[in-house]
Amino acid sequence: MSAHFLPPCVPVDRLMSSVQQQGYAVLDARSVQQWSGLSAQSLAALQPAWDDLPSDAYLKDGGRYRRRRHSCFVVEGDTVSQVPHRAHWQPIAYNALHGGMLRWFEPMAEAMVADPTWTRLLLQLAATASSLKGAQPWYIESHLFRIDTTDGIGRPTPEGAHRDGVDFVAVFMVGRHRIKGGESRVFEAQGPNGQRFTLTEPWSLLLLDDERVIHETTPIQPVDGPDGLGWRDTLVITLRAGGFQN
Repeated sequence: MSAHFLPPCVPVDRLMSSVQQQGYAVLDARSVQQWSGLSAQSLAALQPAWDDLPSDAYLKDGGRYRRRRHSCFVVEGDTVSQVPHRAHWQPIAYNALHGGMLRWFEPMAEAMVADPTWTRLLLQLAATASSLKGAQPWYIESHLFRIDTTDGIGRPTPEGAHRDGVDFVAVFMVGRHRIKGGESRVFEAQGPNGQRFTLTEPWSLLLLDDERVIHETTPIQPVDGPDGLGWRDTLVITLRAGGFQN
């Protein structure tokens, strides 16, 4: 197996300053628990949801390697509201491969949405966003992804290095199974600097200021040859001020 570049994790008390100074921050799982007030057990209890994700029917490269669900919420103060199910849409300027398409993915399971752990996670992300950019309603899109090696290779970001057209992007590592690759790469949007590392710890977090950085994840391959199925599970939550992209 190829060597991993260790994530540049920071303690919770440096989360805000790291995002402010360089446009992103990484927390290990213990720091995520401290930041969110959630236990390791409550976060782990969400993980079975990734075993029930429908295939992504919109991949323009013809791949079969991505499964996902998608739901939308608004967080205002201490209130989390799920909005009526809506399509995921991005402009071509942010997603050259799949931009301009109305992509209707299956919603998150009702049981996961109703879980207090889920509510707490969204509230904490919104509180962090408000601390960074001012208190306001946050329009949230949540994506449960499983990238697998059905085709021999799986592409977490088939569109390449990109921004999402939101204010913040939170990438939680949920799990990795019998794979190599899947390296996270973060670059300054208006500068020469970048960093590469591999998220491996379940419920570690990469938080990105989408205006300031570009990100991508390298392809994954199975570690035990072409006949072995591996996968990479992530939870991607985007936060946007002013409304959803439409």
